[in-house]
Amino acid sequence: MAEDVTGASPAPTAGALLRRAREAQGLHIAVLAANLKVPQRKLEALERDRLDELPDATFARALAQTVCRALKIDAAPVLALLPPAAGAGLEQVSAGLNTPFRDKPAAQDFAPVAVLRHPALIVVVLLLAGAAALWFWPRGAGAPVPAGPAPAASEATALFPPAAPAEAASAADTAASAAASASEPASAAAADAAPATAASSPSMPAPSAEAAAATAAADPLLQLRTTAASWIEIVDAGGRTLVSRVVTPGEPLSLDGALPLRVVIGNAAATEVTFRGQPVTLVPVGNTNVARLELK
Repeated sequence: MAEDVTGASPAPTAGALLRRAREAQGLHIAVLAANLKVPQRKLEALERDRLDELPDATFARALAQTVCRALKIDAAPVLALLPPAAGAGLEQVSAGLNTPFRDKPAAQDFAPVAVLRHPALIVVVLLLAGAAALWFWPRGAGAPVPAGPAPAASEATALFPPAAPAEAASAADTAASAAASASEPASAAAADAAPATAASSPSMPAPSAEAAAATAAADPLLQLRTTAASWIEIVDAGGRTLVSRVVTPGEPLSLDGALPLRVVIGNAAATEVTFRGQPVTLVPVGNTNVARLELK
């Protein structure tokens, strides 16, 4: 009789039944806790029959019933081994299954939302945002816009009239030669006519040279065109600001100034630059869309 009592195995507990059912399905306790959205410590306390670590008997029975439902086993044998409920209905503690322990500080207590509740941190964030906005704001936003293209047009117009004075001088020379030929012999008239012709012939290349200069002046040194709004600032070698403003889409700019020209373009992807009749490739600085270049 003593041998039978000694060899008998102890009666299984509720926690042991739950642990055997979980291990029989090859399910780790951490995975089960994640599926039930219950802290792993609560499941470990239930499986090891440490019911004193749980809020009360009602909570322990509700948690055991939830585990049985997840493992698809009968909950009656497990509930029979647990202490009876303290009178509260199971429906009243169903919301408490997901209540975290407060005996130890957890990482969730320091969520970013809780940190942002401090007014001092909000003020610091606003100050940093304002400093970043001032740093990236284009320079010279309030500078007046000079009339760049007007001088180029007036200079180009002033170069065309000199052809008329050259023709008038040639006509005056011809009239003087005719008057001299009337009072002198035919031989002297012939001699005077030859120098007059020679004097008038050098004036022929003048219009072509002036026309070439006028053509060069008619083509601006620097031309820009944008397909989207773009901040453009151009300063010549003398420190004179040719333009410093936001250029609207499709607005052409034609500028002349003392070289080298320092150019800053806020929207490089939407700006086309032509210098001395040749297109210029814009390379943005770093990860921004701002291009800075010097044209010589």
